[in-house]
Parts: sequence; structure tokens; C-alpha cells
Amino acid sequence: MSEARRKAAPARRATPAKRRKRHWALRLVGWLAALFFVGIIGAVATFFIVYQSTEIPDPNKAFAANTTTVTFADQKNPLGSFYDQNRHTVPLSAIPKSVQDAMIAAEDRTFWTNPGISPSGMVRAAWNIARGQQLQGGSTITQQYVKIMYLNQERTVDRKFKELFIATKMGRQGDKSKTLEGYLNTIYFGEGAYGVSAAGQAYFQVPDPKKLSVPQAALLATVLNNPLLFDVDKTDDRTQQRIIGRYQYVLDGMRQMGTITETQQKQYAAHLPPLKKPKKSSRFAGPNGFLLDMARAELRQIGFDDDEISGGGLKVKTTFNYGQQNKMLVAAKNEQPKKRDNLHIGMAAVQPSTGALLAMYGGPDFLKSQLNWATLPARPGSGFKPFALAAALADDKSIYDTFQGDSPIEVQGQKLNNEFNQDYGDVSLLKATEQSINTAFYDLVDRQMDKGPDKLVTMAEASGIPKTKVLENGRNNPSTVLGPDPYASAVDMASAYATFAAGGLHREVHTIDTVTGPDGKVLWSAANGAKRKDLVSLPKPNQAMTPEIANMVNYVLQDVVKKGTGTGAKDLDRPVAGKTGTAGGVAVEDRKKDKACGGCKEGSATLTSWWTGYTPDLSTSVVYRAGKSGESNLDDYTDEKAFFGGTWPLKTWLAYMTGALDGVDKTDFAEPDQDAIKDSPTPPPVTVTNTPPTNTPPTNTPPTNIPPTNTPPTRTPPTNTPPTRTPPTKTPPTKTPKPPGWPIPTDPTSTDTPKDPGGGGQ
Repeated sequence: MSEARRKAAPARRATPAKRRKRHWALRLVGWLAALFFVGIIGAVATFFIVYQSTEIPDPNKAFAANTTTVTFADQKNPLGSFYDQNRHTVPLSAIPKSVQDAMIAAEDRTFWTNPGISPSGMVRAAWNIARGQQLQGGSTITQQYVKIMYLNQERTVDRKFKELFIATKMGRQGDKSKTLEGYLNTIYFGEGAYGVSAAGQAYFQVPDPKKLSVPQAALLATVLNNPLLFDVDKTDDRTQQRIIGRYQYVLDGMRQMGTITETQQKQYAAHLPPLKKPKKSSRFAGPNGFLLDMARAELRQIGFDDDEISGGGLKVKTTFNYGQQNKMLVAAKNEQPKKRDNLHIGMAAVQPSTGALLAMYGGPDFLKSQLNWATLPARPGSGFKPFALAAALADDKSIYDTFQGDSPIEVQGQKLNNEFNQDYGDVSLLKATEQSINTAFYDLVDRQMDKGPDKLVTMAEASGIPKTKVLENGRNNPSTVLGPDPYASAVDMASAYATFAAGGLHREVHTIDTVTGPDGKVLWSAANGAKRKDLVSLPKPNQAMTPEIANMVNYVLQDVVKKGTGTGAKDLDRPVAGKTGTAGGVAVEDRKKDKACGGCKEGSATLTSWWTGYTPDLSTSVVYRAGKSGESNLDDYTDEKAFFGGTWPLKTWLAYMTGALDGVDKTDFAEPDQDAIKDSPTPPPVTVTNTPPTNTPPTNTPPTNIPPTNTPPTRTPPTNTPPTRTPPTKTPPTKTPKPPGWPIPTDPTSTDTPKDPGGGGQ
């Protein structure tokens, strides 16, 4: 066929099948378009219906009667509330423009012109919903005000839509001045203060907004964004820099708005205004103020924000047992030395089966001192040895393996000593734990175990000792086994020893049992976790060690009570295990002298003294410290040669445990593997070499008011007249330097605290 004929050929007609497909495609497009327009019409109609039916609630009615209350575990005895709702309403005319503009500059610089909502905030919220993340809070002042009126912190789609409709209606129909007035009278500033008048009183004792200076107004505007994040009471550099940055941002906004001049901005930005807070509320008075403060801190950790904690109408049931708490207070008050000036006791009792903190003593009065001696980290001394024991058992060591008991022992260029430089000869691990022999544990951890300090730290953290920088540094420190740095608090030690009692299963220590919302719905519980996406559940229990290892640790620590450094605990008259601990060093009063003389005061003081003991039902730790910062010499409070853990710490522990377990059935510990103990070799005899008779190792025999122990004749207790404490012979390390100490929060000098790594004996 020619080219011309091909061009003239008629086009082929579409087949019937193709025509049908094209027809259905067009119909489908038409249906989709129709559905789209119907959807738009429906959405618009729904919006207007919901918009018209939305009522703006009365803020005063919605805001009232929402104080959070806290109870003991029985839910009958109140523990208290965190704040009174300190709220004093003032008209907008009584709030000067400088204060108004400070809040607007901080929170919503387009307040006077925006429609009450933030399109960018809505897009951000929609994006988070699409990605399955939690919703963001309201960004405009109007939206924040709506959120305040509802006092509903739950970030749900339903609440977000309610907020959107009310904010839109208020933005279109409401008076902006009225909205700002309501906002400035209800927004939470921290410290229990709702509204700018209450905030002025809480931070500066200036309840009249007209008397607030520009810097004071700017600081209040800084705080209201997040009272927890911008907590002016925190003195750490990170928080202070955050506050200063936000404060200067507010001042810059006020300059842009014409409220202040550039010269004034620079002048005010140079420094924060001084605070003048009134005395704390009496609800925190006494020793139970520490419980209330700890419960508040844990609520924050769970995920509740500060305004919900104080004014969200929550019902908080704590784990604290009312009866046991009172018994602990009596023990802390009565069972301590006669000399009590600047002597501090920290106590904590944990339930092994749940991890619940049943009782705690942090000090006599929270209002007088907020230092909680039960939660403040301290040097655990020989109280850390049980974690070395557990790590050694996991490393296939036996409690009958023998180690060097003579003093000193050289490890990585350091000569490390026993308490009072005492010699014991070769001793089994069982005997070393029973008598708390330092050199044997140095030999075990630093010579006989590969990466011993590292395994020790891993075991301690798995058992419940918090993972901190100072403890992590201990992975390379030969002295870690004697707890020379502030690794743990009394709460931490009670929790970690509870892991031994629970067969090696660690349950996170906690103070909150249940949190219920104002509507009666459970928002969070220790047993069942978080019911809101923005809250955090407790970590799941972890098997820190095998039950067999835990049983063997319990067996060995029962031996400490039967014939070791903790014999006074036998008076509890039930199966009990435990460990003493003391940490030596240089008292804060002697540190300048020690530095000048090149370490002549090293090891001259007892800085901490512990007894942590437990039954299968209850684990309790007691720590004693002295001085304003807890870094003074405890030996000044005893007639003994040293303030050992087997004396006053054990007596205080016994006074509490006797009452706490009254009426509780006696429970035996699970037996260890019989094959591991039935064919035990005969331990070598205890030998004392090159030591005069008067220098036999000191006992921790309790004072005369506790019956003496029935010690076998072959292990005659040493006398109570030990030799003068001898500072260890120190050779500067050539390979592994000692890690820097962790400063005690209230004692800036503690960063340079010299420590005696061999002072963690009994």
C-alpha cells in the first residue's frame, strides 16, 4: 500500500470492551468528585453545627476545686497536697501594660491580631497525629486559656478539637481584653501560684501587679512557659543558662513591641532580678515533708506536668505504709547517739516483692533543710562488697575460694589496706565477707577476675544502683569494690539488697502506687502501667542474677549476721541477712591541712557508716553522716575507735525492723545449691602475722544493751581496743588514676575530697 493510501485509511473504531472501560472510568471519577464535594459540604456543615453548639464555659466554675491530694497506701491517712491554689483575681486595669506585654512577648506576640488559633500549630498537631505521636499543646494565649479552663492535660484528638472550637469562637466573638484578663488570672507560674498576682507574691512577695518592675515581670513571663524547665531554684549552669536565654527573649520581644527601649533592654538583660520568696507552706513541715516532695518528683518523672500535679485534681495513692512510716520516725528519733548536733540519718525500707518504698526518713524537718539524707548519694564503703560477691559467683567463683587477707595488697601501683592495717592470712570468700576483709576483695576483683571492677559495676547497676557517671568511672578503678565515691543512697541500697531477697529479680523502687484523674479514671498505676500516651510506665522487672546466685549471696550475708560484723541483727529473731559498710577519708574540716601536708590526714575520718539488712519480706538501709554537708568525721560521735556500721546504724535498723515486722510470719530464705556448700573444704585457720595481741581486729559487737553473741571458741572475738587507725601506705598509681569524686550537691569543696580506698571496712 502506498504512503498516500495509508494516510487516507480511516482510523479503527474502539472495541465495545474499551468503550465500556472508558465509560466506567468516567463514572468513577464523577462519583469520587461527588463524594469529595459532599464530604466538604458535610465537613463545613458539621463545623458550623459544632461551632454554633459550642458554649464557652465559665472559667471560674471550671477552675474550682481541683487541688491534687496525696494519701498513704491505705488511702485513709492523708499525706498532704502539694500546694494551696494560691489565686487572687485582679481586673486587667490593675495589671500594668509592662506586665501584660511581658506575657504576650513570651507566649503569643500576635495575640491582638490572630483569630484565637495558630494555623501552624494546627498543622504541627495534624502531622503528629499522622505519625502516631502525642499531640502538641495550644500555642496561642487563647488556646492556653481554653486548656486552663478545662484543666484537662490529656493529649487526645477529642480534647484538641474541643480546644480548637472554643478558641475559634472566643477569637471571633470574645473580647480580647477579657481573654487576656482571664489568662493572666489563671495561668500557672509554679510554686502553687495561679495568676500574675499570686505569682508576684510567690517569687517576689509583691502581690500588687502595679508594683512589679519590668525585670520581675519578664522573669515571671519566663517561668510561666514551663515552671519545671525554668525552675529558678535550680542553680546548675544548664538550667541557669536556659532561664537567662528565655528571659532575654522576653525582653527582646518587649523592645520590639515598644514597651521598653533598647537601652532599657540591655540594662535589664545584664542580670536576673533577685528573688524574695516567702516561707514554704507548713504542709511540708516535719519528716513527712520529704515523702511529699519525693512523691511530687516521681509524678514529674512519670510525665505529669507541674500545673497538673498541683491543680489537676489528681488523687495520688503512694506506696508509703502509714504504720511503718511512724515506726521508722520513732526509731530515727530514739535510737541514735546522745550527741546529735549535725548528725544525720537516712533510712529507707523497700518491699522486695514489689519494689514499693514503704517508709523513708530523710531528716527531721523538710522546711528547715531540704537535704534528703535518704536519697542523697553517699560512699557505700563495704556495703558494695555483696555486688562483688554476686559478680564473682556469676564468674564461676566459689565462696570457698581463698584470697589474700594480709595487709597491704598492691593493685595497679597502689598499696591498699585492711581496716587498721590488720592481717588475716589467706581467707575464703565466705570468711572475707563475714569479717569484711578489704584485701581479700581487692584480690578477688582486681587480681582473680578478668575486668573485675567492670563486672562489679554491671552487677550493681542490674541490682538497682543507679547508673551515674561517677559509678561508670568505677569500671576502671581498683578501689570500686570498697565504694569510695558517692555511688548510692539509702533508698538505692535498700532497693538493690531487695533484689537479693527477691531471688535476683530487680523491681524498680517507686513511691507512687496509683494516680486517678478528677473523673475517677485511673491514669497510671505501678501494677498496670500508664493509661495515657504521654505518661511513662515503670520499667519491667529484670533478672539481675540467677536465683541460684541470689540464694548463695543470701546464705553468705546471713553468715555476716550469725558470726560476722552484723551479729547485733540476730536480735530480730528471724532469718536476716545484711552487710555493714564504712567509708574512710578526710573530714571537710581537715582538707586544707591535708592538702598542705601532702595527704597526712588521709583515712583519718569515718565519713559514712551503714547497715543494710533484709528479710525475705523487707529490705531496709540505714546510713549515718555528719556535718552540714555530710562530710564531717563520724568518729566524733562515738566512744569506740570508729563509728562502725555494726553499732548505731544497726541499732537504728533493729529498732525499726522489730516494729515493722511485728505480727508478720517468719519466712526462711531459699536454700542455696546444696552441692555448692555440702562438700565445702575446711577453711584455713585464721592467722594473725606480725601483730601484737592488742592489735587483733576490732569487732562490731553491739553495745552493752544488746546481748553478746555466741561465737564459737575457734573464732574468739577480738577485743574492743583496736590499735590506732593507720593511714594506708600510698604509692601514686602509675597506670590507672583514681576517678574524680562526685561532688555532694551542697558541698562545693567535695570535688577535691581525698579518700582512703582502704577505709571501707566494717
